[in-house]
Amino acid sequence: MTRMPAPAAARTASLMSPPRRLFLSLVPVAALTACGFKLRQAPNFAFTSLYSAAATPLGNELKRDLEASGKVKVITDAKQQGDAQVILDILGDQRERVVVALNSAGQVRELELRLRVRFRLRGKDGKELIPETELLQRRNVSYNSSVVLAKEAEEALLYRDMQNDIVQQIMSRLAAVKGT
Repeated sequence: MTRMPAPAAARTASLMSPPRRLFLSLVPVAALTACGFKLRQAPNFAFTSLYSAAATPLGNELKRDLEASGKVKVITDAKQQGDAQVILDILGDQRERVVVALNSAGQVRELELRLRVRFRLRGKDGKELIPETELLQRRNVSYNSSVVLAKEAEEALLYRDMQNDIVQQIMSRLAAVKGT
């Protein structure tokens, strides 16, 4: 007696049995962990308290991120500056908008948005732990005078994105400081 092949649905069901499905779903996870992949975690800092008087949007976001790490107490009161192990000076926080291209009628066609931040980190004794450093982010944006409100909203989003990038760069530089 010859045996008839099983219907296609039955074969597919047997291929995707629960143990096999579990095995196939764990293979990519194992491959990612084997290559060293892991989710970004809060950095470890060589200090537990930091003084910063920056009252800019970037300074406020940096303070929020430092406090959210749960590893650093941010002091903003100048009277308590002596309690901080390190002092973060935001020396400059500048937004720039530069015309990059004009159309044949002389109207703006493309802009370059820049966010420039200068900072330094010093110890309680005044020793520079991070010398004066400038970080610069740039984004190009097309411009159309007929949709000014939409372009202003786009610029605000790009500035916020650049600010987030700079805050992450500052955080990683603060985490790289060895000994206070």
